[in-house]
Amino acid sequence: MTGGTYTLVLSVPEPIAITIGALGGHRLPAGGYAYTGSALGSGGFARVDRHRELAAGERETRHWHVDYLLGHSTVEIADVVRTDERDVECAVAGRLGEGPVPGFGASDCGCASHLARRADVEPMQTAVENAHANV
Repeated sequence: MTGGTYTLVLSVPEPIAITIGALGGHRLPAGGYAYTGSALGSGGFARVDRHRELAAGERETRHWHVDYLLGHSTVEIADVVRTDERDVECAVAGRLGEGPVPGFGASDCGCASHLARRADVEPMQTAVENAHANV
């Protein structure tokens, strides 16, 4: 199974309030969000399948910051963009800008956040595709 770097493009259609593990409670405005992660371990991109299952309500266990966001009933995965067999997680996240939750998905690196936000899903989709194409 191949792995690499992936970005989940998320739709948050209305403002939400969530608790994100040790990061605590946060209010997130509606918009298009992008979470960038790595899938370089033995399971490879099976991690993305796990994220989809959690978002669909088929899993409940939360391991990562993004699981708390995906577990919210109104949040949907709009798309997944991948870069196969390369560790470009921090480079992609950096191209998308600092997000609304400091430290989100970045507990094992020096990045400000691996969660970014735009006002709408379409501009976020374009930004994610460009970030993956240009790293």
